[in-house]
Formats: sequence, C-alpha cells, structure tokens
Amino acid sequence: MNDYIRLTGIMVGFGALASLAAQEAAPNPTAWKTTATIGAALTRGNSETLSVSGGINTAKKWSQNELSFGTGFAYAEDKDSVTASTITGFGQYNRLFNERLFGFGRVDALHDDVSDIAYRASLSAGLGYYLIKNDKVTLTAEVGPGYVFERIGAEKVYPDGTVERYWDDRDYATIRFGEKFTWQITKTARFWQSLEYTPMIEDWSDYVINAEAGIATKISEHFDLRIVAQDTYRSVPAAGREENDFKLLGQIGYTF
Repeated sequence: MNDYIRLTGIMVGFGALASLAAQEAAPNPTAWKTTATIGAALTRGNSETLSVSGGINTAKKWSQNELSFGTGFAYAEDKDSVTASTITGFGQYNRLFNERLFGFGRVDALHDDVSDIAYRASLSAGLGYYLIKNDKVTLTAEVGPGYVFERIGAEKVYPDGTVERYWDDRDYATIRFGEKFTWQITKTARFWQSLEYTPMIEDWSDYVINAEAGIATKISEHFDLRIVAQDTYRSVPAAGREENDFKLLGQIGYTF
C-alpha cells in the first residue's frame, strides 16, 4: 500500500506544480482533449484466457505551455496463471521558448507484478525540439538528466541451494533520450509512435527502452477503434524474469 501511496504522491505533486506553471500562460488556450480507452478479450473451451486493458490520457496547449497526463493498466490471465498485470502513469510539462524549442519536466510511474517491479518512479527534465511541426505531422526529440527510484525483485542463493527472494531498493541517475511522432493520416485516421531510452549514468549497460506504436480510426465523432503495440526492454530485469515485455492491444477509444 505504501508503494501505491508513494507513486500517487509523486504524480499528484507534479500535476499541481505543472498546472500552476501553465496557468501563467498567454490567453486563448486550447481546450483539454481527453481520451479514455478500454479493451477486453475472453476465451473459453480449449483455452481459458482473459485480458483487459484501458487508460485515460489528457492534454492541453497554451501559446507557450503544454501539459499532458496519462494512466493505463493491463491485466491478462491464462487459466490460473497471471500473464500481465501492470499500472502505468505519466505527466509532462513543456515550456516553449520559441516555435520549436522547449524545456520539459516529466515524471513516469510503473507497477508490474509479472516483471516483479513493486514500483519504478522516474523523474527527468531537459530540452526538447520540434523537428517537424505542422497540422498533420509532428516529430519531437528530447534529452535530459533524470533520476529513478525503484523496488524490484531479487534473490539470494545459499550454498545448500536454498533460494531467498527479497525486494531490492535502488535509486540512480539516468539520461533520458526520447522521441515522439504523430501523423494525422486522414480526417478519420491517426498514427503515433514513441521511443524512450534511459541508461544508468554509472553503467550504460543497465538501461530501459520503452516503445509504443498505434493507429486509431474514427467510427463516430467521439469513438474510435485502435490497435496499440507496446514494448519494454530492461537490460537488467528482476531476478528470474525476462528482459523483454510486449503487448498488442485492441481497444475502443472515446474522446471528449
């Protein structure tokens, strides 16, 4: 419970600070744009599986400020085995210095039962640049220092072969490299892609890569159908866990 309280406190604190900064922006801001998503699948018979995923993302832009927040979850089981159980969250504030250059502050949070990550909280700040910025296509690049607090599963093997599992608390400095691409293909179809690479400063062989790509097609003014691929690669995973986690999600989105 304390892990959830800690993550929630970080996200709420960041949101409050970012909102106060954005309120000082120039007039005529755009409205908040919020999208909620949900997806589910159930099989019975020769196979018994259940998967549920969803989330909510919201963003707002002023003339010199940009705010975005999001949270998501994924759960899947095969008979009595849980194959996915994650909760994620992020918040980012951008301050534009001109049409393309901006400074940013960002916080990310993760809880993953299957990967044996009790929590991972990442704080980062730095500079970003719009390499492409028009009505149909945007491409941004970001770089800056960061800091990670995490609790992951570890194990100790004794001479008699006994294995003791325990939580390993770690905190360390990182460098965050990120990029994001969006493309409004048509009035009803949209594609997006993002990539993030965060190595530990003291040991660049210890790093995390997060990638996402998705496409959404409108079926009405507010609803869309979407397919999203998400991949996380951790070079040093929790003890007994794989380095790579991949998810392919089919969802319905509602934008308001």
